[in-house]
Amino acid sequence: MSTARGVSAASDRGASAASARNVFTAPEASRANALHAGAWWLWALGLAVAASRTTDPLLLGLLVGVAGYVVAARRTDAPWSRSYGAFVKLGLFVVGLRVVFSLLLGSPIPGEHVLFTLPEVPLPDWVQGVRIGGRVTAEQLVFALYDGAKLATLLICVGAANALANPARLLKSLPGALYEAGVAVVVAMTFAPNMVADVTRLRTARRLRGRPTGGVRAVLQIGLPVLEGALERSVAVAASMDARGYGRTARVPAAVRRTTNVLTLGGLLGVCAGSYGLLAAEGAAYGLPLLGAGLLAAVAGLRLGGRRTVRTRYRPDLWGVRAWLVAGSGAAVAALMIWANAYAPEALHPGVVPLEAPELPLWPAASVLVGLVPAFVAPVPSVKENNA
Repeated sequence: MSTARGVSAASDRGASAASARNVFTAPEASRANALHAGAWWLWALGLAVAASRTTDPLLLGLLVGVAGYVVAARRTDAPWSRSYGAFVKLGLFVVGLRVVFSLLLGSPIPGEHVLFTLPEVPLPDWVQGVRIGGRVTAEQLVFALYDGAKLATLLICVGAANALANPARLLKSLPGALYEAGVAVVVAMTFAPNMVADVTRLRTARRLRGRPTGGVRAVLQIGLPVLEGALERSVAVAASMDARGYGRTARVPAAVRRTTNVLTLGGLLGVCAGSYGLLAAEGAAYGLPLLGAGLLAAVAGLRLGGRRTVRTRYRPDLWGVRAWLVAGSGAAVAALMIWANAYAPEALHPGVVPLEAPELPLWPAASVLVGLVPAFVAPVPSVKENNA
């Protein structure tokens, strides 16, 4: 009897340990536990806000590393997941372009370490303050590199969201008031890949038949079937939308419509002003309250506007605990970086005049590492999803 009780207790302990491991271990991604696409965007925007508060290249590199690690750990093989590399290349191009503009057009940053002098183009007196060419200083180049690195990090954070969030599922989660815009964007997003596939298929067929695939004549011969296929798909989409009752609206009072317009427009203006305040150098004091008030007003307006559109969602994406953790980690990184910029701004902005070697501040770096939470809590892409 005691042996049976011991075996039962051991099995209970093993079951409890297994359940605890399941709670703290990221599961394999499936349709039931898929992470909400909006959580990835909130996480990425939090990293972007953090990047806007510093010019330290070490912190910016750490932010890029955090975003890249999460993308490498949780992206799939879907077509949109390949956009991260394009955004990285675009960021490097922005850095190079910023340096070139600084070389050619000069910079207001004073400097004593002259590296070389370019031929200067004489300009009229009415464009005082602008020059083309002239001397190039080390302080000028370092400032351009810091500024370009900040812009590149912002682009890379946006690229991480594009690589991780399914755009179709994100548009599916739009509120009812934005349903028409969401459907138009989905149709546009699906039209371009299908058109490219049609062009590739027709060019392959012409190549197998021994016909030329280049030149004006070939383009004209390929263009007609492509346009015909696009027209057929448009008619099919219109017929399916009509069969599902698209365009059916409900009657709402005029006062509700006016209130909806005021709340939505005012909320969007508040969101724009608050976002500008958060991204500006010293606008966090008014940016965060404006952003919060704008979001509340916009959500209220969209919720009221959704009464006009009678629609349902098939298997809507749920916002679960893991979505809160992913979105909260990005918000925590942004909040901690804003706080660090308030109490120790010199730690986040290395000196340019005079030149100073950048240092990695301990607490801001630790706050950036909070952005790694999605790499451990978000569902792991399954083999079927990667091979799809």
